[in-house]
Amino acid sequence: MSSPTSPAIRFAKGTTNDFYHTLRRRANAYFEENQISRHANAHMVVKTVFMVCLYLVPFILSLTVVESKAVFFGLWLLMGVGIAGIGMAVMHDANHGAYSSKETVNDLIGYLLNLVGGCASYWKVQHNVLHHTYTNIQGHDEDISRVKIMRFSPHAPKMKMHRYQHYYAWPLYGFMTLLWVTTKEFSQLFEFREKGLLHGKFRFRKMLLEVVLTKILYFAYILVLPMLILPFSPGFILLSFFSMHFVGGLILSLVFQPAHVLEGNDYPLPDEEGRMENHWAIHQLRTTADFGQDNKLLSWYVGGLNFQ
Repeated sequence: MSSPTSPAIRFAKGTTNDFYHTLRRRANAYFEENQISRHANAHMVVKTVFMVCLYLVPFILSLTVVESKAVFFGLWLLMGVGIAGIGMAVMHDANHGAYSSKETVNDLIGYLLNLVGGCASYWKVQHNVLHHTYTNIQGHDEDISRVKIMRFSPHAPKMKMHRYQHYYAWPLYGFMTLLWVTTKEFSQLFEFREKGLLHGKFRFRKMLLEVVLTKILYFAYILVLPMLILPFSPGFILLSFFSMHFVGGLILSLVFQPAHVLEGNDYPLPDEEGRMENHWAIHQLRTTADFGQDNKLLSWYVGGLNFQ
């Protein structure tokens, strides 16, 4: 979203025969001609159950039957794979309103993000509004503008350390979900309020309450409970927790980055009055990239996010 010192972003307007409307007509025709539902089918439901089990089953086993530290640690690494799978292949569709034609079902599935420590309501603002509206626009797309130690846009300020970021990026990618479940949502909520994204004190307070309650419940079951009932030291459980999130964060980063941060993608800037050169739909295609199109397992696991 625009900062208080910059004009609001405005995309070029199209006509009824422009690219966007042509694309929508063809997409609608595809579903109608092939009699395919726009929403989750039986295969998607099976995948949803699988991804949730990929996270919950290792956790339950680690609390009930596992006595070996090595097995415990391995199960928590597997939970990291489950976190990424839930985020990409299940929660993402639901919080975009695409999982079901029923809003209540989308909300319920979307709250799987809260199960793994995030906040669904916050995500809808950060991702659906900021990222998908202002993709790859420096200073507006939070996904490429927020972390100054990393330079994801040719328009971002240069620092001497950036010449080495192809080395230090890899360990930093692993902190993605860890920051999300600890500090990121709290700090950005106040930014959202300042930018007018939460429409009044009531929505801000409601979302803040959801974030606080989510964190309390999440850390209660993911850290406090294991420390209370298991014979392992708190330090070892914390190590397993950090490692779980490192796996999840690294996987998510390795999917998100090729989709947007490539040399072939555009990084357009608005003019002095906030006007963009292209219509929003054209802007989306020019700032994204497909990858691994022929890898069916990858497409299944990442929920099609390799097709942008």
